[in-house]
Formats: sequence, C-alpha cells, structure tokens
Amino acid sequence: MLRSTSGDLINYCNIILSFSCSVNKKALMSRRLHARRLDGIDKNIWVEFTQLAADYKAVNLGQGFPDFSPPTFIQEAFCKAVSGSCPMHQYTRAFGHPPLVKNLAKFFGRVMDRPVDPLEDILVTVGAYQALFCTFQALVDEGDEVIIIEPFFDCYQPMVKMAGGKAEYVPLRPRADSGQALSSADWVLSPEELASKFNPRTKAIMINTPNNPLGKVYKREELQVIADLCVKHDVICISDEVYEWLTYDGNKHVKIASLPGMWERTVTIGSGGKTFSATGWKVGWAMGSGQIIKHLKTVHQNSVYHCATAAQEAVSVGFEREYDCFGKEESYFLQLPALLHHKRLRLARCLQSVGLQPILPQGGYFMITDVSTLKVDLNDPSTEGELYDYRFVKWLIKEKGLATIPVSAFYSPEHQQDFQNYIRFCFVKEDSTLKSAEDILLQWSKRK
Repeated sequence: MLRSTSGDLINYCNIILSFSCSVNKKALMSRRLHARRLDGIDKNIWVEFTQLAADYKAVNLGQGFPDFSPPTFIQEAFCKAVSGSCPMHQYTRAFGHPPLVKNLAKFFGRVMDRPVDPLEDILVTVGAYQALFCTFQALVDEGDEVIIIEPFFDCYQPMVKMAGGKAEYVPLRPRADSGQALSSADWVLSPEELASKFNPRTKAIMINTPNNPLGKVYKREELQVIADLCVKHDVICISDEVYEWLTYDGNKHVKIASLPGMWERTVTIGSGGKTFSATGWKVGWAMGSGQIIKHLKTVHQNSVYHCATAAQEAVSVGFEREYDCFGKEESYFLQLPALLHHKRLRLARCLQSVGLQPILPQGGYFMITDVSTLKVDLNDPSTEGELYDYRFVKWLIKEKGLATIPVSAFYSPEHQQDFQNYIRFCFVKEDSTLKSAEDILLQWSKRK
C-alpha cells in the first residue's frame, strides 16, 4: 500500500508549480516580439482619453462623434437592408458594393464636373481610417518622405512610419498681420516654408480640409499653391475631406482633385459616417485616378478584403437621395451644417463668457481655444513632465467632469511645445450635452 504524508504532498505540489513556471517562462518568448515599425506608436490619444472620460463619467466634448441619431431616411435604408433578402447578408463586391460606387461616382462626378469611373476610380473601405491606411501602404516606400500639414489627425504620422516613410511637417500658423487669431481662416501656410520641404525624396503631401482640429477650410488660392508644387515635383496629394459638407459662414469646400493637373495625382478620402452622422457604420472610400486606386485595391484585397454589405447599401441610398435633392432645402448636406452652425456659436459664446477666446472654425466638428490665461493648479503628480494641454485636460476631466482633447496631440514632436496651450472641443452634440458642459464651465468660472 502506498502512503502519502502531508510533507510528501507539499513537495509534490512544489514540483508541479516549479514545472509549470518553467513551462510558462519558456512559453514567453525571449526574442523581440513586435516589429520595429511599431516602435514609438503604441500610445493612442483616443484610447487614453476616452477611457479617462469613461472612468470619471465626464461630459464628453472630446471624441468627435455626434451623440444624436442619423437622419431618418438613412436609418430606414439601413433597417431595410438588414431585413432584406440573402444578398444583403453576404459578401458583395470586394472593392465596393456596386450600387454604392455607382452613386458615389455619379454624385462626385457632378461635384467635380468630370467623369468618375465607379469600378476603377473608387475603393470602398472600413471607414476613412482604412482608406488612409491603404493609401500609405500602397504608395509610400521605404525612405520616401511625406509632407504633413499641421495640425493633423493623429493617425497620419504612424501610418507613414508603418509604411517605411518619413514624415516632414509644415505647420499652419496665425497670420502675423492678423493680431489675435479669431478664426481658423487666420491660420495659414508659409508658401516659402512649404516649398522648402519638397525634394527628390518627397513622395506625397497630406492635407486635411476642413481641418481637424482647427476647422480651417482651405481657399482655392491656398490649394493652388499646394497643387503647383505637387505638379512641379511630381508628388501625390492625399486629401482627407471627411468633413467636406460641414462648412459655415459661407465658406465653400474645394476639392483639390478638381484643380488642373490634380485628378491624376490625388487620392481623396471620404467618409459615409461623417457625411450622414453615422460614424459607427465605418463606411469610407478613397477616390482618384484608376492608375492610383488599383494599388490601394491590392492592399485592401490582401488585408480587409470586404466591407459590411448592409451599411454600404444604406450609404448608397443616402447618396442617391442627396443627388436628387442636391442644393435644395431638404438636402441633409444643407440641413446638417445649418444645425451645427448654431451649436458652434453656442459653444463659442460659452467659452467667451468664461474669459476664453475660441478660434471660430470655418468647418468641421471642432473648436479650439487657448487656455493659458486660466490659472489652474495642476498639482497631479501623475501628469508631471507632460505638456501643459495634456495636464490641463486630465485635470479638467478628473476635477470638473468635462472631457476635451489636448491640441498638441495633433502636432509633431518638434512643434508640440508651440501649441500646448490649446485644447479641442467637439460641438457636434445634443443641446443637453452642450448645456451640461456650459454648466460646468460657468460654475467653475464663478468659483475662480
């Protein structure tokens, strides 16, 4: 008969535990796991600040999405699609649902007054994010330089890096003759500084109009300066135009691809989510000459391959409707900016009432303001060493329950220090959300 003492049992358990630890240590590879192209891009501002806002249950004017529903007609189109027959629940064409690319080509062909081939000139993607990713992966090679206009949406730089390229930066700055910049129109490029960045290694330039976070809408003359340099140096232009229908005070969006000589060298990025206030649907597109778009398709077919059929169908219905009522009172492309114009002015008045001077945006979802005049005791040791706007935004979330975004996150390391006194607000929110933010700011102002 075998006998087991308590001491034997303990020894046996220790042996098993030791063996288990040894196996686990071997399971954890000692060699480098991640690719070098991920070095330095592991942090993401949206992950960090969205989580912080949720942890403190803050009123969220940080992340750029509407907290109101899309228009009824496109909701109904989506419901009809998902309750439809078999084809709506299966794969559609990999490069874009045929009804959608047909309606996009028809719509934007009229906008640009040129033919757009629905099968060759358009790639439908999982949001504008994937359109950008496909563009950089397809067109930027090891050692290529990409000029990025600052401030820029934060994914541009890591995407350039992952493609093996090198980002070169040119900031928009307040005009020297404008005194205190009160509008995004007062922020301009230096043509000389921009021209100095072009060289034989320059493959592309990245622009965003209307701009996030500034709200600048580039004038035709400003775009012509960029276009002339692209033609002169044989450079591709990547134009992020997801907010193209959201312009205010008579400002008009101009597509750089519509300028002479630019269709053949421009990739235009669009978003059904931003267009129809349905950001969670993740329907985007890249549009340009088929000679460029075919390379994006190669990346797409070897990564994502396909986008949700029902969401594409709904966005297609939306563009078909907008084509029919384009320029008319019932057009959502007129109704939405009219609605947001009032929200924009409301937020501006609120910021002014507490002693801040906002930069009034010409377009987009966002408004920035300088907070350097506010005297705040930023004594949180966990934020020590961070840029001022990062520390301020974290203080505002934790102490006041209001979430915004630090503007220096939209700048390169070499220019962050120059713009660390600004924070970004999103005004594309329900009036009740804006009222809650107003109450927080006004209460704080009274206590100062």
